[in-house]
Parts: sequence; C-alpha cells; structure tokens
Amino acid sequence: MSAPRRHLSPFDEALARAQAVLAVCHGPAPAPGRASPAEALPEPALGPEARRHAAGLMRVNHAGEVCAQALYLGQAAVARREEVRATLLQAADEEADHLAWCAERLEQLGSSPSALGLAWFAGSFAIGAAAGLAGDALSLGFIVETERQVEAHLGEHLERLPPQDEPSQAVLRQMQADEARHGENANAAGAAALPDPIPRLMAGTAAVMKWLAYRI
Repeated sequence: MSAPRRHLSPFDEALARAQAVLAVCHGPAPAPGRASPAEALPEPALGPEARRHAAGLMRVNHAGEVCAQALYLGQAAVARREEVRATLLQAADEEADHLAWCAERLEQLGSSPSALGLAWFAGSFAIGAAAGLAGDALSLGFIVETERQVEAHLGEHLERLPPQDEPSQAVLRQMQADEARHGENANAAGAAALPDPIPRLMAGTAAVMKWLAYRI
C-alpha cells in the first residue's frame, strides 16, 4: 500500500516551484511548455561584436525572467485569496516558458546566463513576498506596474537587437505580448494603483539589474 500523498501548503508549493527555477539559474535550458517562437527560424550570421551584444541583451532578459518567476512565487506564497494565487501561478507558468526560451537563445548565441542569478532570485522572491503581505490588491498592482515596465523594456531591446537576429526578436515579441496580458489579468483580478514613489523605485532597481546582467 502506497503512502498517502502529502498535501502541500501554498507556501510549500511556491518553494517547490522555486527550486525548479533555481536549478536553471546557471544550468541548461529547461524544456518549455510552449515551443520557442524562434524554433523555425534559421540562425543568423552575426559578427563577433553583434553576437556579443545580442547575447548581452538576452542575458538581461534571462535575468529578468528569473526575477519575474521569483516575484510571482513570492507573491503566491502569501496571497490571501485563492483566485489571486491562481492568477499568480498561471503567470509564473508562462514566465517559465520565457525563461526557457531565453536560456535556449543564450546557448545558441554561445553565451551563458548572468553569474548573479541566485542573487536576482533571492532578492526578487523577498520583494514579491513583501508585496504580497501588503494585501492582494496592492500585490496585483505590483504585477501591473512590473509588466508595464517590462513591456517597455522589451520594446527597447527589440530596437537594440541586431536587425538580422530574427530568432531573438521573435522570442521578445511573444514575451511582450504575454507580459501585456499578465498586466491585463491582474487589473481584472482587482489590482490597486501603487503609490509614489514605488514605481520609480522599481524602475531604478531594474536599471541596476539590467546594467549588471548585461556585463556579468
């Protein structure tokens, strides 16, 4: 007779998911739930400088997806309403696809994720949990603002990528569409607007992360 299956608490479930994300901070690309948007596109011929630049941008995006996973899981661990937790975990599942696509693209460009992945994860999980403890409405508002800033950041990267790097562009365009939908879902679930100066602090923190991840 098999032992009964242990029921995980919301916090335990979030930690179990967190372990899966931590495993890919410095490891090989995980298997995504959805095929990469770049799957059918040929690898472009990039010179050394263009390849280095494209890899730097995709390393930033990989680090951003590590942060996104950690934020959502931190928020889900302390969410008060089950429907809010479900919204957060659904978004986390789609962000896991983004993480896999970015990891795969980095490998194709002959590069690797940021060496600071564990720091990005730990800091973002703590921020997510703090946002969640402020209440579901503000937690959802944090998602809306995060996704608004990420959507703008991805648009900037689409302009900065080498024009011939169509695989990276395809990945970022699908990520951008998904991020916009996550923000819309959070609004529909009852998000509250974040008070000043939180959005500006979020933007400043993201700027530091992007600068470091591009280089390290």
